[in-house]
Amino acid sequence: MRSRKTLLGISAAVAASLVLAACGGGGDDDGAKTGTLDFYTNKAAWEPDFDELNAQSKTDVSIDLNTTGYSDAAQYDAFIRQSFRTDKSPGLFTWQTGTSLGELVDEGLIAETTDIWTKAVDEGWIAEDMKDAYTYDGKQYCVPMNIAYWVMYYNKNIFKEEGIEVPTTWADLDAAAAKLKGAGVTPYYQTSTLFTFPWFQQLVAGTDPALYNGLATGEVKYTDPRIVEIMETWRDQQEAGWFSDAGSTVDPAVGLKQGDYAMINFGSFFNGSLNGAGMVSGEDYGMFVIPAVNPALPTTPIAVESGPLCVAENSSQKTLGMSYSEWWMSPEAQTAWSAARGDVAFNPKATVADPMLEELGTTVSGAGYERYDRFYEATPTPILTVALEQFGAFIANPGDPLPFLEAIQAEADKYWADQE
Repeated sequence: MRSRKTLLGISAAVAASLVLAACGGGGDDDGAKTGTLDFYTNKAAWEPDFDELNAQSKTDVSIDLNTTGYSDAAQYDAFIRQSFRTDKSPGLFTWQTGTSLGELVDEGLIAETTDIWTKAVDEGWIAEDMKDAYTYDGKQYCVPMNIAYWVMYYNKNIFKEEGIEVPTTWADLDAAAAKLKGAGVTPYYQTSTLFTFPWFQQLVAGTDPALYNGLATGEVKYTDPRIVEIMETWRDQQEAGWFSDAGSTVDPAVGLKQGDYAMINFGSFFNGSLNGAGMVSGEDYGMFVIPAVNPALPTTPIAVESGPLCVAENSSQKTLGMSYSEWWMSPEAQTAWSAARGDVAFNPKATVADPMLEELGTTVSGAGYERYDRFYEATPTPILTVALEQFGAFIANPGDPLPFLEAIQAEADKYWADQE
C-alpha cells in the first residue's frame, strides 16, 4: 500500500498534544460491549447529527457516543496520528479512504472489520463492490460513515420555464446548457476554491473510466493527450459562459434558489443545504444522474464519496467501537442516520425519508451504473493538493490547459517516484 507524506503546522501539532493529555481512553482493550464510546470526528458541523443517533443506538445496542468534533483539518490529522503513539488511541474516529487510510493499515493501527463486512454483505445491508475502498491485502478495515452520490441538482422552475426535460444523454445536457445560456440563464455552478474538481472528474470518468482510474494509480499522466483534449472541452464550455462567477461568495444553495444558475453538480448530501435555503425537495429542485460523456460506455459512471468510521487497533475501547461499527451497518442505524443527515443510506434495507433520495439510491444500485471513487478520495494527497490549486486557477482564468496539467504532473512524478 502506498503511503502519503503529510506536513503539519507546529501549532496544530502542539494543540493536538495538549488535547491528548486531557482525553481518556487507550491501553488494553477493556472488552466492554455497552456504554459510552469516545468518538472523534473532523466533521464538527455534524456533531448534532451524531448526537441525534444516540437515542437509537442506546435502544438497539446500549451504546451512546461522546462526540468531539474538529473543524481544523490539520489539527485533527495531527491529533489522530499522535494518539497512536500514546495510550490514547481512539475507540471510534472518522478518517478518509485512499492512501491515507492505507498508511494507517500498513502500520497496524486500524482494527480489521472483515467479519462485519461479511455479515453486512450476506444480510444484503451493503453492495459488495463498496468493499473495494475499504480492502487492503484482501481484508476490510473500518466501515462507511456515509455515502454520497455526486449528481446534478437543478432548479425545477427554471427547467419548466425554459421547456427543458431532464437530460438522459450528454448531447441532451449540452443542448440544455446551450438553450439556458441563450435564454440568459447561466447553466452551471462552479467555484475556484476547494470544490474545483467535480467537472474534471465528470468529464474524465464519463469519457473513459479506465482513463480516470489511471490518473489515480499513476498509470496515466495528466499531460496525456486525452486529458488535454478533455480539458479543452471544459475550457470551451467556460468561454461559452456556461459557468457561474467562480469567485462568488453567494451560498451555492441560495444561488440555485434565486436562479444565479440552473444546475449544480454536488454530492447527495446537498439536499440538506437546499432544504435549509427554503427549497422543497421534488417541488423546487430535482436531481438526476449525469449522463456519460461517451454514449458507447456500457454503464453510466457515477462518483461516490464515502468516508470511513474506524476503530484503533490498540484502543481500550476496541470492542465497544467494533460493536458500534457492526450496529452502524444495520437498517435501523442507517434509517436513523438518513433522517439525521438528510442523505441517502448505503443500506438498501434502510428507510430514507426523502422520496427523491430513496429513488436515487435504488436507481444507482441497479444495473446500468458503475460507481467510481470521487477524485478527492481517489487521488493521493500531495497530487490532490496541487490539482485542486491548478483546477482553481484554470477555472478563474481559463486558457491553454497544458501548463496547468504540467504543474499537476510534476507533483505526480515526484510522488510516484517516492513510491518505487
